[in-house]
Amino acid sequence: MNAIQANNYQIVFNENSFEYLSQILIPTNYSKAIILVDEHTNEYCLPSFISNIATKVEIEIIEIEAGEGVKNIATCIELWETLIELGADRKSIILNLGGGVITDLGGFVACTFKRGIDFINIPTTLLSMVDASIGGKNGIDLGKLKNQIGIIKEPKAVLINSSFLSTLPAKEMRSGLAEMLKHGLIFDKTYWDKFKNISNLNTDDLDDLIKQSIVIKNTIVSQDLTENGIRKSLNFGHTLGHAIESYFLENEEKTTLLHGEAIAVGMILESYISLELNLLTKEEYAEIKYIITDIFEKIDFNNSDIEKIIELLIFDKKNEFGKVQFALLNGIGNIKIDQIVDNSLIYKAFNDYKRV
Repeated sequence: MNAIQANNYQIVFNENSFEYLSQILIPTNYSKAIILVDEHTNEYCLPSFISNIATKVEIEIIEIEAGEGVKNIATCIELWETLIELGADRKSIILNLGGGVITDLGGFVACTFKRGIDFINIPTTLLSMVDASIGGKNGIDLGKLKNQIGIIKEPKAVLINSSFLSTLPAKEMRSGLAEMLKHGLIFDKTYWDKFKNISNLNTDDLDDLIKQSIVIKNTIVSQDLTENGIRKSLNFGHTLGHAIESYFLENEEKTTLLHGEAIAVGMILESYISLELNLLTKEEYAEIKYIITDIFEKIDFNNSDIEKIIELLIFDKKNEFGKVQFALLNGIGNIKIDQIVDNSLIYKAFNDYKRV
């Protein structure tokens, strides 16, 4: 499978990824390589990863807890201090082996340590392969508010090895599908159509779908790295989805949602808003709602939940001049950015979702 050229780095696949890494990790390039893992990737992914690395560069391993709860400044401080203790310098490199939390957090730590060192993303979840590891966004949460602190800087490389997916629970695989569905909805109806018979897909199909999804995101990001225009299209489903994710994360009475689970709800809600604004047909909305709810379980919301979720929208990092900005579908495969939506329409969207 051929590599994809991003702005300033390559996205390399499967059998070629370890050879490419070996070409990068040479002593004249780097003094030390630090592999950042969580407790899960340390157990399930690190052994095979280490066995395939051919380098004379000194390797150190740092393990952190798994989960969104560690994606904060306290963990960054611990990691910066650990890097100092390990003797990391300006010529060190961080290898982020894990899901979206590891790539977001590890990238941010690398970008800020000694004013910036190189990093490589090696995503191990479907979500991080098709979304989090691609595009140069690195960051952490502020309290329960998602991705409030961060920097845009591209990695040295992204290495995609689908063999890591064999370690994932089904729930995590579904979470990654949300971003793939989004890529079809905002950019490519033909790609979206491939998910209509998802039960018939095999492993080879998945590899192709992963690559197509990455091509879509990379095509968008390459035109607009700093999100001043077309990159905003990638926020479809995320304005409400992130608010839902944050609310369920901070509320002890709620079961924490995976990112893709929250985004799946956000896509249905924002598709309904697109329908109400005459950007989608009833048939298109019904199709979107059916396919997403066939993959993802329904989430229950009461009126108090909805009010608090809407209150969280004001903290969305995409807001401008105090206005909440939505990216809405303009037919399947097209997007309309910078849309202001009245709260009454958001309430209507939630009421429609309740009828799933």
